[in-house]
Amino acid sequence: MPATIVVGLQWGDEGKGRVVDHFAREANVVARFNGGENAGHTVIAQGHILKLHLVPSGILSDGATCLVGAGVIVNPE
Repeated sequence: MPATIVVGLQWGDEGKGRVVDHFAREANVVARFNGGENAGHTVIAQGHILKLHLVPSGILSDGATCLVGAGVIVNPE
C-alpha cells in the first residue's frame, strides 16, 4: 500500500497545507499527528476560502477518512 507523507523540516509557514490539500484529493486517509491551532492553512473549495487550523484539509475530500492524532494540541477556549 503506497503512502505519501508530508513533514516540515523548517519552522513556520512552509506551505505544507497547500501540498497536503493537493494530495488529499486522491487519499483514503489524511492524518494530522502533531501541532497546535497556530498552525493554520487556507484552502479554496468551490470558490469559498476556508481557513483550517486543527482539521486536516482532507476533510474536504469525498471518501477520505481524517484523523487527528494524540500529538495535536487542542485549546478548548
